Amino acid sequence: MSRFKSIKVPAFLKNKFFIAFAAFVIWISFLDKTNLMSQYQFQSEVNKLEEQKAFFIQEIKQTREEQQELLSSPEKLEKFAREKYYMKKDNEDLFIITPAPQQ
Repeated sequence: MSRFKSIKVPAFLKNKFFIAFAAFVIWISFLDKTNLMSQYQFQSEVNKLEEQKAFFIQEIKQTREEQQELLSSPEKLEKFAREKYYMKKDNEDLFIITPAPQQ
């Protein structure tokens, strides 16, 4: 009798199609440049960019509405210029009051 026991290998591990399939799965999962981890990272980036796109579309819509409102009335345009850019007329004095920083 032999000192070493023979190890019984299952038949499916001897099958060349199973070996080829297993090698293919390992290659696609870990070794290829477009492996599963890369695909996950790309999809995460796509999702993040889609969220940014939706945000910027909303911002553009809001800005266009403000633009339309400002261009429709000279009074609203003057109010906007005074509030946002602190513009004043020649015969006016402008005082800007800012709150004291909290400590």
